[in-house]
Amino acid sequence: MAISARQRERVVALEGCFNFRDLGGYETADGRSVRWRRLFRADGLHRLTESDQRDLAKLGLQTVIDLRSQGELAERGSIAWSAPGLAYHHLPMSEVLPDQEELPSWVDATYAASRYAELLGQGREAVTEALAVLTDPAAYPAVFHCAAGKDRTGILSALILGLLGVSDQLIVSDYALSRAGMIRFVDWLRSNYPGASEQLERSSAAILAAEPETMALFLERFHSDHGSFEDYAASLGMASAVAYLRLALLDP
Repeated sequence: MAISARQRERVVALEGCFNFRDLGGYETADGRSVRWRRLFRADGLHRLTESDQRDLAKLGLQTVIDLRSQGELAERGSIAWSAPGLAYHHLPMSEVLPDQEELPSWVDATYAASRYAELLGQGREAVTEALAVLTDPAAYPAVFHCAAGKDRTGILSALILGLLGVSDQLIVSDYALSRAGMIRFVDWLRSNYPGASEQLERSSAAILAAEPETMALFLERFHSDHGSFEDYAASLGMASAVAYLRLALLDP
């Protein structure tokens, strides 16, 4: 999929993060658009370099939402930069990660979409708390992330954009942008972990996979299971969050 200049504009170029992107600029069904430099999605922030920290300081981030498991947090640590007053929320979407034998199946869009639906179910509490955090105007600018910024982060991105009134088609397009970030991530892994080349070759296809069909199938399943995005928020007891999110994130 060719990436337009507008799409490249949303990429925040960093040395230790490879999938840090701005969710701004997407149009909504009522003709408004998501505000730029308010909400970001990302991969593992524990790899930030000193140069990255200086660059991110310019964004004025107030909130970090970490969707990784407790095991990932213990093994790799949290964000490698602490700005004054930065709020950190560890909201694991799942504590059970795919094992090595399962990874090859993630290249299949149908399989991956099914697993996304399972992750959504497992992450019900995390999603609820993330939405609660993001209803606070003082939380912005904010970033949420997982390890690669593609799967768990992709699910939460889809939900937030959907609640803002962004079309499924644009949500799919945003998801597919992770492919470029994953190419950079895999290149970095190859350079920094040469001794793990065999393991990386087994898992690289799954890391790289960010097929539009995966998100399209997930959204189809989502609407079948939950109805509209607003219906889903109501099922979480978060119906009131929709108005607050739109107030915080949409241009007037």
